[in-house]
Amino acid sequence: MITMLQMQHRMNTRIHENWVDQDFAWYRAAWIECGELIEHYGYKWWKKQTPDIEQVRLEVIDIWHFGLSALFGDGKSVQQIASEIVAELAAHRPSGLGVREATEQLALYCLQTRGFSPSLFWDLMLASGLDFDNLYSSYVGKNVLNFFRQDHGYQEGSYVKTWAGREDNEHLVELLQGLDQGAADYADAVYAALSVRYRELVAVT
Repeated sequence: MITMLQMQHRMNTRIHENWVDQDFAWYRAAWIECGELIEHYGYKWWKKQTPDIEQVRLEVIDIWHFGLSALFGDGKSVQQIASEIVAELAAHRPSGLGVREATEQLALYCLQTRGFSPSLFWDLMLASGLDFDNLYSSYVGKNVLNFFRQDHGYQEGSYVKTWAGREDNEHLVELLQGLDQGAADYADAVYAALSVRYRELVAVT
């Protein structure tokens, strides 16, 4: 937990040096991502829809990025935030809700409190088939992708998000499957793999 919080802090600092003091609306980003998740899972009873579970899980990871960010503040250290998350999860009994219902519960919490609930996020994690090992490895992958985007002009608007007809998120999922997620240099390996594919599919066009 501490490692993910530290990585999130580094990423946010890349965007704004004093990001914690800016009081950005992380809760809003989280509930909007909830809506995007539902789009990938499907909700239209009037047409045939097949849940895209890999994209659902990517949205869960995106929500976690914003959720972690929302927990910073009030002068709390990374260690204190991590302890509070662990304590909340230990006291929580998973709801067993489905993906749509768990997503709605989390989005409602974000809207009502302008905050974030790790325990309700856990319900969504379980509903989407993620455990904490999956969460960690996928979080690291997406965190690296976020750094990669910034290094290649995301904030300036020059970054190309669609590579050969597929979003970079989709390429990330594919690349992660070929990497050793337990390796000490896992994050570096993800960045290197993204660099190679970006050069092959985007930079040369």
